Amino acid sequence: MPPRAPPALLLLLLAAAAAASAEPRTRSCSEVKRLYVAKGFSQTEAPSHEINGDHLKVCTQGYTCCSQEMEEKYSQQSKHDFRNAVVELSNNLQATFNSRYKKFDEFFRELLENAEKSLNDMFVRTYGLLYMQNSEMFKDLFVELKKYYTDGNVNLEEMLNEFWARLLERMFRLVNPQYHFSDEYLECVSKYTEQLKPFGDVPRKLKLQVTRAFVAARTFAQGLAAARDIIGRVSAVNPTPQGVRALLKMMYCPYCRGLVAVKPCYNYCFNVMRGCLANQGELDTEWNNFIDSMLMVAERLEGPFNIESVMDPIDVKISDAIMNMQENSMQVSQKVFQGCGQPKMLVQSRASRSISESSFSARFRPYNPEERPTTAAGTSLDRLVTDVKEKLKQAKKFWSSLPSNICNDEKMAAGNVNEEECWNGSDKSRYIFAVTANGLANQANNPEVEVDTLKPDVMIRQQIMILRIMTSKMKNAYNGNDVDFIDISDDASGEGSGSGCELQQCSPEFVFNATEVTQDTKKMDKELDASATSMGLSEAVMLLSIFSFLAVQRQWR
Repeated sequence: MPPRAPPALLLLLLAAAAAASAEPRTRSCSEVKRLYVAKGFSQTEAPSHEINGDHLKVCTQGYTCCSQEMEEKYSQQSKHDFRNAVVELSNNLQATFNSRYKKFDEFFRELLENAEKSLNDMFVRTYGLLYMQNSEMFKDLFVELKKYYTDGNVNLEEMLNEFWARLLERMFRLVNPQYHFSDEYLECVSKYTEQLKPFGDVPRKLKLQVTRAFVAARTFAQGLAAARDIIGRVSAVNPTPQGVRALLKMMYCPYCRGLVAVKPCYNYCFNVMRGCLANQGELDTEWNNFIDSMLMVAERLEGPFNIESVMDPIDVKISDAIMNMQENSMQVSQKVFQGCGQPKMLVQSRASRSISESSFSARFRPYNPEERPTTAAGTSLDRLVTDVKEKLKQAKKFWSSLPSNICNDEKMAAGNVNEEECWNGSDKSRYIFAVTANGLANQANNPEVEVDTLKPDVMIRQQIMILRIMTSKMKNAYNGNDVDFIDISDDASGEGSGSGCELQQCSPEFVFNATEVTQDTKKMDKELDASATSMGLSEAVMLLSIFSFLAVQRQWR
């Protein structure tokens, strides 16, 4: 039987053990308190020594460095940190789309301005008074082209047909100044435009080139703006209450254990982010399809649908058409007289005066490429497209890569090399669970975040619908078909609104009359949210898709 220690010695040993165990706790809580105060919170809420943790709702109970107020503040801070991490990555991509959209928009608008100025300058030199007396129809042409690019509310084919019909009427008068033509007679003349081809093949070719180039240019610019706004809306979505609990447990519960220098395990972080970003992950397939369709249209802009190669020489092409009409004026006039009847001759004195004043004898001065500006907005379309294609390729799989990109930040998680020296949700040790796959349906097995896989986020589903519609528009533009457009502006604000402009100033582009549509959409959001809660997955998704499609349909142009 071993000898018993004297009572005084035993008490001394127990006191020393208690002091040894209390000392690191005091130090760890002091560091926790310092960091807590550094975040702007009250130091009176943070204990200097470990206390009983029965009050904790999420973090491990037992001895802790966290008061009830601290856990609540840390919960809000984890939500804030998460949103900052998402917004920081999203803002980089959003800023890329926004800057490229603005550059393309500036380029297209300046290209139209340059083309109009070039045509006006050349026609004044070439045709002088005759052009100035009829210049309004050429101004109207550019007004309509700008209007189409701005809001799409122009039928390009009909507009161009009308331009050539008006030009034929004016030209027919000029080449036949000895006759009087009533409005009815000139209407008859315009009916022979297709049959007689007074301007040669220029109208047909130019109509095809202009329509394809303008559709591709506007669709591409609208796609850049749509991508920018979708990123802004999606990145502003808040985590669910279950997500906030998981974020608190991952980010700040180790503080309550005094483990302020221990980062979350990488795979642990991955699972938490996959769960919190489950709905955003649903965007990935449609987002990638949309990016691919943008790249297809970019190829068209570099090739046959290059708006720069169409608009730069448009003055030359129209002048060629006028020259063709002038050279074939006798044959054209004879055929018109046969079809529409012989017009009345003007009185001799009036006819002589008209011929002397309106004689169309100007000859086209040859086109010299060195005389015209070679670029708009200080660049060229080829350079713009080459740059944006690289950015588009980098944007693929953005949403499925978002969780890993967040966890790759050393501020958020430990690297893969520190598998034993990281926070696994309950202690400083290896994380044993497998990483959950991307997407909402796969989160049923997520060990860290409780996700309602039967209730997809309404706003996310709306963005998916917009992506599908924009992808369809891109494919139409790629095939040279005219397209309608949706209003991708959003005047809502506040948390979860999707403004996406918290950390940077954003100005709306392509903003149309969307007040009524926005109100309807907000009303539908509430109805869809209630429906998705009370219904099964298939019914909820079907109703969601129908209502979202109808809401977007009302914004088509």
